[in-house]
Amino acid sequence: MSAGVTTTPGHGALPRVQTLPLAALAGAVTVPGFAPFYLFPLPVATLALLIVLWRRAASRRDAALTGFSFGLGYFLTGVSWVYVSLHDFGAMPALLAAAVTLLFCAYLALYPAVTGWIYYVLGPRSALATLAVLPALWTLADWLRGWLFTGFPWIALGYAQVPDSPLAGYLPLLGVYGATLATAVSAGAIVTLWAHWKDVAGPGSDKSRKYWLSLILHPSPLILAVVWAGGYALRSIDWTTPTGAPLAVSLLQGNIPQEMKWRSDRVTSTLETYRSLVNSSNARLILLPETALPMYLHDVPKDYLDSLARHARSNGGDVLIGVPERGDARDYYNSVLSFGAAPTQTYRKSHLVPFGEFVPLKPVFGWFLEVTQIPLLDFARGAETQQPLAVAGQRIAVNICYEDAFGAEIIRQLPQATLLANVSNVAWFGRSVAPQQHLQISQARALETGRYMLRATNTGMTAIIDQHGKVRSVAPEFTAAVVSGEVQGYAGATPYVRWGNAPISALALLLLAGGWLGLREAGKIRGLPRR
Repeated sequence: MSAGVTTTPGHGALPRVQTLPLAALAGAVTVPGFAPFYLFPLPVATLALLIVLWRRAASRRDAALTGFSFGLGYFLTGVSWVYVSLHDFGAMPALLAAAVTLLFCAYLALYPAVTGWIYYVLGPRSALATLAVLPALWTLADWLRGWLFTGFPWIALGYAQVPDSPLAGYLPLLGVYGATLATAVSAGAIVTLWAHWKDVAGPGSDKSRKYWLSLILHPSPLILAVVWAGGYALRSIDWTTPTGAPLAVSLLQGNIPQEMKWRSDRVTSTLETYRSLVNSSNARLILLPETALPMYLHDVPKDYLDSLARHARSNGGDVLIGVPERGDARDYYNSVLSFGAAPTQTYRKSHLVPFGEFVPLKPVFGWFLEVTQIPLLDFARGAETQQPLAVAGQRIAVNICYEDAFGAEIIRQLPQATLLANVSNVAWFGRSVAPQQHLQISQARALETGRYMLRATNTGMTAIIDQHGKVRSVAPEFTAAVVSGEVQGYAGATPYVRWGNAPISALALLLLAGGWLGLREAGKIRGLPRR
């Protein structure tokens, strides 16, 4: 056999020179399944195509390369905004920024590569491997990617189902990785039904009653129906209950250009922009973005903070302000502080962005500091056990920017919190899809917890999201704006709030173990004889 041709036992296959570009294209086409397009059936279809390509692989190496190609197309398309952050705003040379972005996406592509390798070993032409083992592998890979090396869970497959897909019903129960599993099971069911149809519709088939019964009675349509109908039914459950009176809120979007944000000659105009926006609101809760005040807290004029606090008290509530803050020692934090009717309280960011807020392994990556101009690149971590802020008659679970990509960390402040609030500065990513993708992530957190999510950002997407993950109000990007409305606090705990990612991890491991045992007994694992 030629080294450049892939085949599977009993079936022809595309040459590798066609398979790998096709896999990469399928990965790239998956991305419109996420925000801002929200084409949630698309990832099911593209993952099904990837499974077909894996089933036709001639070797473990080919399966791994196919998965890697899919992943490279997927991540280069989906997180290309990393380049914008490094080059356009971090001042990293263009070629170096492109190389770093490519290497980062190549690392992320290893997860589908390993998934394909294991799937091939376990026998990709087996229905059991396709319906149980592969979905479990993909789910565990998404979860591992969101944890390893501090994690990068961006565009995990389940996010594409938020908020309108029936599969979004699994988020309050099993979190976003539950939707990942349901998506992968759906893709596997489509492929197994297609493979069965090809078998019974082969040469010489007479399309008899037996033929049609074999299609109707095949388990794949039933699995698809159960998965999608189950998700739809779960959407009708109210996992949490309203508590307290509705609250008037204003979310401020200052639209301060990132390249101007930290310039000393723009500080005064930035402070006046936010003072004006605060004074324009009569809401009981006013929320400013991440690092809205581009200076350390101790450098902010006292009369400025006093004026904001007075206005908040005149509204009978509080204002939450994002501002860098020095601690007791030499550490400084990315913080949110409250001022107004309630005593001043502080939330300090705990999950920091590698190479954005801290540099890991400085002896190895210290060069990064020399080739970028990223301000405040050495934050300290806030405590993981912080409590919600008791302000404006509610208990607000605050998280800062990237933190809301980690559902298991958001629930640390629940079920005590009645509202969620995310403050962000995604001006770092320019006019890319990152702000819309981040909005979809916040929608997932609202669904998982059964609570409103309030988002205040510098340049977008500032929004009010209800407990069903629906965007109730949103400001246009790259405009100074105030998003105002009434929100409702919620009490109680969804199953996800109670148990986090433990149930979906256990379910995936059970599927993997059960599938492996079944395949071993059937003697279908490559290189492992039947016992």
